[in-house]
Order: sequence, then C-alpha cells, then structure tokens
Amino acid sequence: MKTCKTVSTCTPLEEAQGTHVFDILAYSKHKGMGHGVDDLIRSGVFSVGGHDWVIFFFPDGHSEIEGSAYLRDDRLTIEGVITVFNKPHVTETKSFPKIACFQASDMTEHVSKLLEEKQGFDVSFIVEGETIEAHRFVLATRSPVFKAELYGSMQEARPGQCITIMDMQPDVFKALLHFIYTDCLPSREDTEMVRLLLVVADRYPMDRLKLVCQSILCEDLNKDTVAITLALADQHNCHQLKNACLEFIELSNFTSALVATRRLKDIKKTCPSFIVDELEKRTKSRKA
Repeated sequence: MKTCKTVSTCTPLEEAQGTHVFDILAYSKHKGMGHGVDDLIRSGVFSVGGHDWVIFFFPDGHSEIEGSAYLRDDRLTIEGVITVFNKPHVTETKSFPKIACFQASDMTEHVSKLLEEKQGFDVSFIVEGETIEAHRFVLATRSPVFKAELYGSMQEARPGQCITIMDMQPDVFKALLHFIYTDCLPSREDTEMVRLLLVVADRYPMDRLKLVCQSILCEDLNKDTVAITLALADQHNCHQLKNACLEFIELSNFTSALVATRRLKDIKKTCPSFIVDELEKRTKSRKA
C-alpha cells in the first residue's frame, strides 16, 4: 500500500504594541462644546501592528475628568496603549521528500549465481550414483528438512561428507535445487516432472514449490490427466488441487466415461473410497 506523508507548520501568535500620547491643550475651552459627531476631537493618525489608529475624544465635561491625574494646568493627556494580535501563521502543506524504488528485487538473481558459478559448495548429495553439490546454508534456509539434516538433530553430513538421496532421480533433484536457488522452476518442465516435484515439495516440505506445482497441474487438467492428478493431490494433501479436479470432472461431459474406464480403477487403488463414491454420486445425479 502506498502512503503519502505531508507536513505544515503553525507559528505562534505575533504581537505588536504601541503607545500614543494625545494632549489636548486648553481643555476648559473644549469642555461642553457640543454633542454632535463633528464635535469629537480626533488625535493624529498613528500606526501599530501594520494598522492605522486614531483616538476620539468627546468633551462632554464629565466630572470624573476634573481633578484626575490626566488633567493638569488645563491640559488633558490621553495615553492610548494599543496591542495588536495577528493570526497564527500556517505554512503551505508540503510533501515529505521521498525516493521511489521501482526496481525489482535482484536477490534471487544473486543467489542463483552461487549455483551457476559452482563456487563455495560445502555439501554433496549422491543421487542414483551421481554427485550433486550445493551450499548448506541455502538449502537450510529454504527447507526445514534440509535444515534438520544439515544443522539439527537429524544432521547427516558435515563438511566434506555426502548425503545419499533415496527414491529420487538426478534430474528431479537438480530441478529442486534450481527452485531453491531461483524461486522458480526450470523452463519447459513437462507435466511428469511437475508431478515428481510436487511429491518432492511435500517431502521436504516446501509450500511455495508445492503451490506452484498445483497451479501448473491445474492448468493441465484434461480427460487424460485428471485421474492421476486427483490421485496425486489426495496422496500429498493438495486440497486445492483435489477440489479443482473434482470440479473439473463435474463441469465436464465425460464423468460417466471416466467412471466406466480403467482410470477409475487407478483412482480406486490410490484414493480413499469417498472420492470414488463422490464421482459415482455425481455420475448418478447427471443421469437423473
């Protein structure tokens, strides 16, 4: 998810203050001179805080002025103290600087070079008489079984020793190593190789490899492959692939033919009876 971070700043209130002294001489002559607006006495214009100000005085002869400290020798002094508070200043909203990274990760590219360059190998495997080398830490990082065999309580090999891999062809083991180092299958792998890799993925276990194999086998479903794929999915707990096979059979028009052929007998040998029952139920429901 992309996020956007922006910023703005508020500075404190700015304050300006000024004092203006307005002297009215001969006050007694102005006292009680009138009651109209024009009779007001205005001071000169003065500026505080960027604004112009004027003091207005109406000489109505109020008694409180008489005898005050502001009136001396017939001179009235008015002192005006003006304080101006400006609004807080808020800056324009700006985005935080950022550097976009659109470059794809090249980690697998670098790791794959370890296998291509054949340097630093520290573990060997014997697969049907063929010696295949690899890096212990890479294998242990990708598979809990390899981790246990190479570093844990199941440790079978120390540097310089060999591990014998039983019940696996060299090409399958090399394809497994290719996935471990590159996170993808070798190009142009046929369906049979993908099936074998699914078995290997369940054996080690490697969930991502298992999911990749299921996806390929699901795309390859047809009347000739669905039976063996269904049996394989059930044997190795591939629930998504098993459901895909059953759904494929249900959506296809050859359910009856499948039940009547040898493919069903192959399924019966490897799959629990409930799968066969499910197929036969779907066949009967179609006939009905």
